[in-house]
Amino acid sequence: MPAGSFAIEVTRGGIVESRHHGAAAVVRSDGVVEAAWGDIDTAVFARSAIKPLQAIPLVESGAADRFGLAKEQIALACASHNGEPRHVATVRAWLARVGLSEQDLECGGHAPTRLPAFEALVRSGEAVSPAYNNCSGKHSGFLTTAVHLGEPTAGYIRADHPVQQRLRAVYSEMCGTDLAGVPVGTDGCGIPTLGVPLSAMARAMARMADPSGLAAARAAAIGRILDAMWSEPFMVAGTDRFCTQVNGRARDRAAVKTGAEGVFCAILPAQKLGIALKIEDGAGRAAEVAMAALLRRYGALDRGDELAHPLVRNVVGLTVGEMRPAAGWPGG
Repeated sequence: MPAGSFAIEVTRGGIVESRHHGAAAVVRSDGVVEAAWGDIDTAVFARSAIKPLQAIPLVESGAADRFGLAKEQIALACASHNGEPRHVATVRAWLARVGLSEQDLECGGHAPTRLPAFEALVRSGEAVSPAYNNCSGKHSGFLTTAVHLGEPTAGYIRADHPVQQRLRAVYSEMCGTDLAGVPVGTDGCGIPTLGVPLSAMARAMARMADPSGLAAARAAAIGRILDAMWSEPFMVAGTDRFCTQVNGRARDRAAVKTGAEGVFCAILPAQKLGIALKIEDGAGRAAEVAMAALLRRYGALDRGDELAHPLVRNVVGLTVGEMRPAAGWPGG
């Protein structure tokens, strides 16, 4: 077990069957670390966990207002969605409003991640298209901002495109860290993903929680993004998803966003804190339990919330165990 890290346990038949180790940082907007577990200083790819931050230019630039985007579109710009019918229809209508189509999306297509939506797609005979990609809302936001600012839409996922340069600048400003020379990877949807320590990632979330030190336009944009995530939680994820449940329950207390490979971020306005965590083996199921435990610790979820101790069920629905924070860690 890495020094100082936490563990999420999975039980079966009264014994611990699996353990997922992780690191987490809880940080204030001035960069002071409120609490930490494990290594919070090694670079981590945030993946989709910083999508609310990546939506800032869409609102801050005036693009959202120019094209009359409502809360559902702004929430969808922050989403890793299931590809359910409402998600797909909203993306298509949004792009048409901007004068584009899903063929302008450069994220690629994949099947819906929720089984009923996948089954409906198969029955319809329709081919998978980029609108079904879980990142299609984020990419629609990128395209909308490019159109608004008179930039080329082709190649908007490239690192040298103004869209990506703008995102890098916003991330750097919100982290309070110079991101020149940081590790760079390619995300699942094709855009660059930057290697940033959990401590800096959490500070960026804290500055969204407490935007008082930011320019008025950015603070207002952040307020609209959080309101959209709380008002339209389904658009951020979809049916039965952790992000949908938390964002729907915790208005004004927490806005959360998952990322691939066990990364999770949270914005806590009431406490003016940001949280970033990473599960070492990339297990998303453990990241959810860890985030729920931290949200409970900081009063953003009820103490008895089942999200921090979800049941493990077998294929016939019998309860065979649970997931839980290890003893001695928040919620354990």
